Amino acid sequence: MTNEDIGTLNSAKLVDHLDIDSLPHGTISRLRVVLTHDGMGRNIWVPVLVYRGERPGPTFGITAALHGNEVNGIPVIHRLFAKLDRSLRGTVVAVPVVNVPGFNARTRAFTDRKDLNNIMPGRPDGNDSSVYAHRFSERIVRHFNYLVDLHTASFGRINSLYVRADMTDQTTAQMAYLQRPQIILHNPPSDGTLRGHAMSMGIPAITVEIGNPHRFQQEYIRLSLAGLRAVLSEVGMMRKRHRALGPAPVLCENSYWIYTDHGGLLEVFPNVTEEVKTNQVIARLTNVFGDVTREYRAPQDGIVIGKSVEPVGQTGARILHLGLTADSKSLALFRRREEDE
Repeated sequence: MTNEDIGTLNSAKLVDHLDIDSLPHGTISRLRVVLTHDGMGRNIWVPVLVYRGERPGPTFGITAALHGNEVNGIPVIHRLFAKLDRSLRGTVVAVPVVNVPGFNARTRAFTDRKDLNNIMPGRPDGNDSSVYAHRFSERIVRHFNYLVDLHTASFGRINSLYVRADMTDQTTAQMAYLQRPQIILHNPPSDGTLRGHAMSMGIPAITVEIGNPHRFQQEYIRLSLAGLRAVLSEVGMMRKRHRALGPAPVLCENSYWIYTDHGGLLEVFPNVTEEVKTNQVIARLTNVFGDVTREYRAPQDGIVIGKSVEPVGQTGARILHLGLTADSKSLALFRRREEDE
């Protein structure tokens, strides 16, 4: 890292919490919000971008890289901020990298091997990851009125572009539809997740899964950015623009992972977003001598939300994430909301 690079980073104001009221209107503020400290006593800070509009409105939060190896969401944030202007109502707050230690180590988990998306909102007096999660919530997330949390698959797996949202909640259902992913998965918020914690505080939140880990997928990035702009328009923060809509998302009312019951060399046949039928062969295990030892079949009709691309699998290895499409009643409601767009 050059002195110029260091200077650019250091030009971002170092603070111990987010104070939106102290920031100027009509421009991007760059902050380094301190959460914890390393063994040398040095600050561990998260980067925060804030655009405060000239006119009042809600505070819209966007987070990425809560898992350190999930980077597709970072350029989504960068490109959004590159186009924000004084016509914005309210404030957009974005954290391009939440899990800074994991990001630096190119790992999903925090330095103590904890998954930050399983321990929210943390504890003020817990271990390293727990304190980090707690301070992130208290110093940043509590200011949000809406939240979009950007993720990807983890190492050894690939994802479609899909949204997790509580589709029984009118606000989050609309946010999910406007994001216009390939698949929408009805998924009530879980304890321990950032989305679940936000919802428990009354903050409408969705999770956008943007493809694959540790790579930039330009088409998924473009689509995710367009979806974010549509959501910002819907909540009255940006001017509405004509948007060429792609295929309607597939709505899934439930999903589950299918696992192996033996180890070996694993081939998974269907691609993400591919529909599979009951009893269709979806995967095969081969031993090191080349003998086929297992074939796995779809237990029911569904769509492939994500799949394993890890060729070496132990007993209990993931095969694919099967989405179960919604029933006719749910689909009818979906179509009505599609028409409302």
